[in-house]
Amino acid sequence: MPVKTLDLAVAERVSEWLEGPYDEATKREIRRLMVEDPKGLSEAFFKDLTFGTGGLRGVMGVGTNRVNIYTIRRATQGLANYIKKQENLSAFIGYDVRHNSRAFAEETASVLAGNGIQVFLTKEICPTPLVSFGCRYFGCQAAVMITASHNPPKYNGYKVYGQDGAQVVPPHDFGIMEEVAQVSEVQIAPLEPPLVHWVGEELDRAYLAEMKKLQMHPKLSCSSLKIIYSPLHGTGIRIIPKALKDWGYSSVSLVNKQSAPDGDFTNAPSPNPEEEKALRLGAKQLETEGGDIFIATDPDADRVGVVLRGEKMLTGNQVGCLMLHHICEALTEKGEFPPNGAFVKTIVTSELFTKIGKDYGGACVDVLTGFKYIGEKIAEWEQSFGGYQFLFGAEESYGYLCGTFVRDKDAISASCLIAEAAALAKKKKLTLYDRLCELYKKYGIHRESLTNLGFSDGRRGVEEMDALMRRLREKPPRQIGGIDVVAVEDYLSGKMSLPRSDVLRFWLKDESKLVIRPSGTEPKIKIYAEVVGHAKKEIDHDIAIVDERLQSLVAAFRQELP
Repeated sequence: MPVKTLDLAVAERVSEWLEGPYDEATKREIRRLMVEDPKGLSEAFFKDLTFGTGGLRGVMGVGTNRVNIYTIRRATQGLANYIKKQENLSAFIGYDVRHNSRAFAEETASVLAGNGIQVFLTKEICPTPLVSFGCRYFGCQAAVMITASHNPPKYNGYKVYGQDGAQVVPPHDFGIMEEVAQVSEVQIAPLEPPLVHWVGEELDRAYLAEMKKLQMHPKLSCSSLKIIYSPLHGTGIRIIPKALKDWGYSSVSLVNKQSAPDGDFTNAPSPNPEEEKALRLGAKQLETEGGDIFIATDPDADRVGVVLRGEKMLTGNQVGCLMLHHICEALTEKGEFPPNGAFVKTIVTSELFTKIGKDYGGACVDVLTGFKYIGEKIAEWEQSFGGYQFLFGAEESYGYLCGTFVRDKDAISASCLIAEAAALAKKKKLTLYDRLCELYKKYGIHRESLTNLGFSDGRRGVEEMDALMRRLREKPPRQIGGIDVVAVEDYLSGKMSLPRSDVLRFWLKDESKLVIRPSGTEPKIKIYAEVVGHAKKEIDHDIAIVDERLQSLVAAFRQELP
């Protein structure tokens, strides 16, 4: 397919790469795509990668809309230009197990060093929470994590953190991308002193020391709790077994087939703890070994999934509510619940979370989807006189944070707190499922679901998603499944208390909630649904009834989509 037959903007981008200072292997691949996959070539060049809810993220390959050494260099030069007005600059860099992650991290370090910025680069794979912690520990002005989180193997990404250790939010993410758009030259320096420093076990030790302070019951006997753990071939293997041992959990068995770092995620199809197929091996081992709990973390160890014996897979909402209750109960019993204590959840996270937090006397604040907004809220409260004291934050997509020494979701500390909650329940001859049922009986049976509407990669998918959201705004449903819609919240309207975002939230007369939004990292539109019922007879029977209502509500909404 000759360049001249491409869309004009795409053709210009392709020509720049074919004629510009790019390596010959890259040019050969572009020429191959022109002949063998012209559609793929167009998708690779039709736009520049932009910041979504999780930073830059995309398929690896050639092109401006792909993750490669050139888009990494360009993003880093833009970051350097954005921050280098400050003095004594430094940045922390970590990377996960994915293909090219170390190479991309080294490219990032080379560009930062080329701009005279001190770089702290990890010697080995590094969990995302340690990048947030490392940024604060070394007093850096920025940090970068090379990861695509739980995405399939062909993806990689680039998360940017600010001085507070939280992911950048508006206006800083837009400011960085404006600088990226203006980059005409990239500065590169070798990975050597005095600008580049390699970070080893010092960071792990400092992190584990801080995390130990999170124990709610440091004297709890936990040796009887049998834990199965899987890093899903990711970075968690480096530190989570150490962390559990440090908290007193000596009976930990690894899912050996998923323990080795592996960018292909060979034995963890779709390395996402939200998906049952990723947890199948560990769940089977849990039953075989007669364990109490199976814990799995995603490739960059910022999300955690939980399965209980009897093949009970807990959702992200359920784990978040159990953790919140565990923390509130412990702080209250010890008389340590602060008068200005507060919790943060995203707008798509269960309303059960809000009920629990408020019942214990804490404030509960909603933010937009994306853990970066929880990190932003922590900084806002710290900087305001008489502000709230952050205690715990959660999102339905299996991300949690207790304490403030990390400012991103942290599956390491979450794994230990989940184990502690399970050990405390076992001491009382209960399971975490029993504790969840207790919450249902007290606050109502809250059941939630996430449905993904898939779209094609590239421009066509973006246009289709935009069209669907536009039609919903122009003609929102008055009823869903026969239930009246009593309120519609349009976060793109500018009338909400939160920043503008392409999100619609529907509140129904029976307390049900539906939220719909395009994914910030994948070609999907996400539908979040929540239904509330009450415990009347036998709890499992009552849960089943609510689950049926939930399925009916989602089916009705999908049918009514314009």
